[in-house]
Amino acid sequence: MQDYYEIRWHGRGGQGAITAAKILAQAAYLDGYKGVTAAPFFGAERRGAPVSASTRIATRTVMVVSQIETPNVVVVLDHTLLKYKEVTSGLLKGGWLIVNSWQHPGELDIAGEFNVATADATRVCSNLGLVVAGLTIVNTAILGAFVRATEAVSMASIEKAIRERFPDTEVDINLTAIKQTYMLTKLEKRAEQ
Repeated sequence: MQDYYEIRWHGRGGQGAITAAKILAQAAYLDGYKGVTAAPFFGAERRGAPVSASTRIATRTVMVVSQIETPNVVVVLDHTLLKYKEVTSGLLKGGWLIVNSWQHPGELDIAGEFNVATADATRVCSNLGLVVAGLTIVNTAILGAFVRATEAVSMASIEKAIRERFPDTEVDINLTAIKQTYMLTKLEKRAEQ
């Protein structure tokens, strides 16, 4: 476990990137991290438009509230956002790019001295019926890929955060999505931090 993580989330409005950032912060706190923050980046977002959020987790108090420019981890909820350079901009050497994609990490054709993880969270969530207003919601499922790639937080704390955040009727389906995505996550180690 590192003592400090800066995680930048990229998704589309309605996919739940901001909620995922908050769930991860809560899980990190439950795991014993002393400093946790989660923040959205607001603009003129609307459903389907690119959005971003951030999570900072540290073993000490976090005093930084600025946007994340050099993340350890970038999580992408919609692989089509990879066409924008700012998505991977600043990702530290040896960090993790975690992408919701059916492709193997090597098939993404992304250059950089960072590690890549892919998981088809969309398929998992679609199969489970995690769809709202016609949009497949992958935010909780991608947490499974995050845990698998980084080992920054425990699955037990993710589960506890889900149980605290969601009504009982939604807990099991979200936990199933997280666990299934964890199992199918593909990792490609390219660089050490």
